Amino acid sequence: MNIRIYKDRASMSEAAARHAAASLREAIDRTGRARLVAATGASQLDFLGALTAIPGVAWPRVELFHLDEYVGLPAGHPASFRRYLLEHLIDKTGITTTHFLDGEGDIDAVRREVGQALTREPVDLLFAGIGENSHLAFNDPPADFDATDPYIVVTLDEACRRQQVGEGWFAGVEDVPATAVTISIQQMLKAREILVMVPDARKADAVKATLEGEVRPAVPASILRTHPNVTLFLDEPAASRIDPATRTRYGL
Repeated sequence: MNIRIYKDRASMSEAAARHAAASLREAIDRTGRARLVAATGASQLDFLGALTAIPGVAWPRVELFHLDEYVGLPAGHPASFRRYLLEHLIDKTGITTTHFLDGEGDIDAVRREVGQALTREPVDLLFAGIGENSHLAFNDPPADFDATDPYIVVTLDEACRRQQVGEGWFAGVEDVPATAVTISIQQMLKAREILVMVPDARKADAVKATLEGEVRPAVPASILRTHPNVTLFLDEPAASRIDPATRTRYGL
């Protein structure tokens, strides 16, 4: 795993955006298009803002998937990830080929149809964050490291739901849907490259757990250590609890 630490959220986001733009250009140059799985949430806002401002990315050649969506949440709700991607990525770039997870539809059919499209060819690039409880996408602890379906239905734990409230997406925990459809851990690991953007001190414990100790379902993001091409972008607050020995091991 490559780890890069920056002074603040803005500089972290800009560096991650430059890296992502280069990776997308490389995929398009290699095959004529890029297959991208994009993350949502507060941790991605500055990053996507910086990425969509970078010139020279042939966005019409990008095929877009997303990580997860709440079950039963209307597409117009402020917390809808479909709405998020439209506002913060698609409308700003002109991406035309998209595969949305319709949380209001027949969930089994949605999982099957989007999963078939996703697995038709390799994913070039996947964006992710790490939750306060160390979740990846909506794979809360203890995560299922063995599920082979591209998308699975999960029950969101209390910590995950509180995070959504804390970030301002919902008024109270009771408003957060109890279930979601999410890309599986095994499917995430099939991406050729994974970029993980994690700002803010509230993620410091999750970052520490991700990098230290065993790879374990209790810390879903720890599985990233098994992938050959992951870059973890942190700001200093998010990196503040990493042990000195761990810093030395990763050359930080």
